[in-house]
Amino acid sequence: MTMAAIFAASSIVFGGCGNKDQQQAQVQKAQVKAMSVIRRDTPLASEYAGHLVGTDEVKVQSKVNGNVVEKFVVGGQYVQQGQLLYRIDSRQYESAVLQAQAQAAEAEVRLNNARLDLARYEELLRDGAIPEQQATTQAATVRSYEAALAANEASIRLAMQNLADTEIYAPMSGQLGVDDVAVGTFVSAGQTTLVTLGAPDPIFAQFSISESDYLHFMTVQNMQSDHNPIEVTITLADGKEYPFRGQIVEVDRQLANSTGSLIMKAIFPNPSGLLMPGMFARVKLTGEVIPNAILVPQRSVQQLLGKSFVMVVNAEGKSEARTVELGEQVGSYFVVTKGINVNDTVIVEGLTNLREGVELAVTNVTPGEMGFSLSNATSTYDADAGLTAPNTNPNAPDNLRGK
Repeated sequence: MTMAAIFAASSIVFGGCGNKDQQQAQVQKAQVKAMSVIRRDTPLASEYAGHLVGTDEVKVQSKVNGNVVEKFVVGGQYVQQGQLLYRIDSRQYESAVLQAQAQAAEAEVRLNNARLDLARYEELLRDGAIPEQQATTQAATVRSYEAALAANEASIRLAMQNLADTEIYAPMSGQLGVDDVAVGTFVSAGQTTLVTLGAPDPIFAQFSISESDYLHFMTVQNMQSDHNPIEVTITLADGKEYPFRGQIVEVDRQLANSTGSLIMKAIFPNPSGLLMPGMFARVKLTGEVIPNAILVPQRSVQQLLGKSFVMVVNAEGKSEARTVELGEQVGSYFVVTKGINVNDTVIVEGLTNLREGVELAVTNVTPGEMGFSLSNATSTYDADAGLTAPNTNPNAPDNLRGK
């Protein structure tokens, strides 16, 4: 069926049986808005649902058992590496140090006495006053006491380390979680989490892609002569695009058996602290670039009887239907692979009941006037606007910055 026949059929549906008033209306020019097609190098992008995760997150735990007797921080606070967080009851560990020191002193006295006896035995042995076996036995006793003293000194070091471990410090700079335990809590060594600590900047966006998408992106990377890395952007839950670009830094070594997808992580700078672990993020990967792609707005494309077409303004100022073949969707546009020329003007508004061959009163518009965009994000965060999450490191109140 030809396009003219298609529109003849559609005119019956949209235009009715026709009468004198309709025939007079046909003489009038149809009011439409139109714009020139866009021709430009167009990067193709794929989007995936993902979420944000911390780059460095640790569970702060005690190395010793005991009750928390002092707490120097609050949940959500920013801390510096080496900052004191908690103190565990240290009395039993202080006693252990004193006991180990006393045992070491006792061992040292025994060793000194044994060494004096050995010196006398060696002198008597030279004079032939004692058998050699007695001196040999005393030398073995000295070595035994030396080993005992070394063991006692090791016990002192262990006891002192346990005592030092009653004070718990931040292993890195970052922000504390709000899961901090209270004073009086009994903690077990290596089991009880006192508080979680994460570094807010940078941050990961984690997402999964299909096997076919992974192979496609790898092919694109290998084909590009300049080997430009895939551009990674994220759009947050409010529809705004995050201003900083990311970079893929981690790719899982295998596909998930249950889903057949591949987990990837992209890293993003987070200087203002706006991004937080657990937030939703729509991840966009931009790799392949179509040179001189022809783009038409999505709203200009209509579907009829399984075909895609657009209305253009022809040289006579009349509507003309063009069957088109569509490629990728890019923001508010479709890439057109066939059916449109670079100098065509497509109708973007006033298409309802518009038939082919109608004289047009055209108002030329721009993409900006129509709200068209090559991006799917509704807007973009201002990177210089100082947007900050509550209690961000540079702007947090003093009591939340570990001062």
